[in-house]
Amino acid sequence: MARKVRKKRKIKVKNVLLVLLFFIIILLGLAFLTDVKINNIVIKGNTFYSDWEIIEKAGLDDYPSSLKTLSRSIEKRLEEDDYIKNVDVERPSLTKVVIEIEENLPLFYYLPAQKTILADEKEVSDNFPVPTVINYVPDKIYTKFLKAISSVNYDIVKRISEIRYDPNEVDEGRFFLTMNDGNQVYLTLNKFTKIDNYLDIIKEFDNKKGILYLDSGEYFEVKS
Repeated sequence: MARKVRKKRKIKVKNVLLVLLFFIIILLGLAFLTDVKINNIVIKGNTFYSDWEIIEKAGLDDYPSSLKTLSRSIEKRLEEDDYIKNVDVERPSLTKVVIEIEENLPLFYYLPAQKTILADEKEVSDNFPVPTVINYVPDKIYTKFLKAISSVNYDIVKRISEIRYDPNEVDEGRFFLTMNDGNQVYLTLNKFTKIDNYLDIIKEFDNKKGILYLDSGEYFEVKS
């Protein structure tokens, strides 16, 4: 029988060089992309922390590599903070990061517990320029009160000096607020957000001092 002779295939140097060039281009491209840094950071929704404090807490203060920095890792770092409730990170481009913050704000200092109460009901020992609730609030009222004050504009919350639970025969959800400017306000739980209009209401009385009844009647009693 005649032997079959296998033909040796010649390796084309040109093809090998093209393949090598292709991989070199890929490696160079990855090296370039890895070296691209985050240089545009947008912070939204923060009032408690400054933009730079958020950037530091997110681990972005040294403008790290874009590819090595995952959105979830940024969210996780920030959500470990007691004063941050939720974080949403978007990456509209390779070098840009948009961080949307939902803060867990300190709402008031609860004197009976000697603790500062945050929006999620967490108690902390830190002190902040927030109103002091000076007396005990029953549990069923306390939960509603916390929800009510959470919905108030935070700039107005910071204008309140003291809050006293002050129920009467008509409404067990009644509170008496002392403002930093010396005025006083009566509020009920179902009308708590009316305090958002506080500054506009007070302007109507030429900055006179008195008691603002927002629990019923909505009138201002000027102090003599």
